Order: sequence, then C-alpha cells, then structure tokens
Amino acid sequence: MTAPTEIRNRAIALLEQLPGESLVKAVEFLEALSQEALQVSEAANSQISEAALLQIIQHRLPPEDQDRLAYLRQQNEIGVITDTEHQELLMYVERVEQQDAERAEALIKLAQLRSCDLKVLINEFLPKHSNAA
Repeated sequence: MTAPTEIRNRAIALLEQLPGESLVKAVEFLEALSQEALQVSEAANSQISEAALLQIIQHRLPPEDQDRLAYLRQQNEIGVITDTEHQELLMYVERVEQQDAERAEALIKLAQLRSCDLKVLINEFLPKHSNAA
C-alpha cells in the first residue's frame, strides 16, 4: 500500500473506535481541515490565473518589431511602401489585432476575478496613447 492509503486506512480505523460525541467532533475537525485546504487551493489557483492573465495583458511586440511596424506605417503613410512591405505591414496589423483581442479578453477575465470595474483595469494597464502594440 502507498503511504496516503495507509494513512487513510489508519484514520478510518481510529474513527471507527471513537464514541459518538468524539466522532462528531472528529468529523467537524475534518470538515474544517477540508475547507481550509479548499480555500488554500482556490487562492493558489487564483494567483496562478491572475499571473497568466497579467502576462497576456502586459505582452507587447518586441522593440525591434515595434520599430519595424512604425517604419512600415510611415512608408505606407507617405505612399512609398513596396508590395512586399505592404504584405509585411498587413501581417503585423493582423498580429497586433490578435494580441489586442487576447488582451481585451484577459482584462475582462481579470476584472471578473478581482471583482472590479473593467474601466479601472483598462486605466491601470493600457497606455493612454498607443500607436504601437
């Protein structure tokens, strides 16, 4: 038998030996331990979830990609962008839009997890003027 199984069997054997009043106290104690373990587990899962959501919210393009995107946007604005550069620009735009959608979803989930207003999180995490992702 594995150690947890042996411990469980020992606990059951001890419970079977207890008189009625002591058995009630033992069950209440076990319920309290179980509830405490559940709360600790939920808190840990909440922290892990929040950390994952924060990572999504704070993810941005690497600096070199931001520079390239800015260059391609500028080339497009002044009308000297090549067909290849235009295709590259479209790929960046699609990538940024996907990240923005993931960021919005993560913000909504984080607001629910924290039981706070979404506007508060938007003001906290999103830059006021963001031309580059």
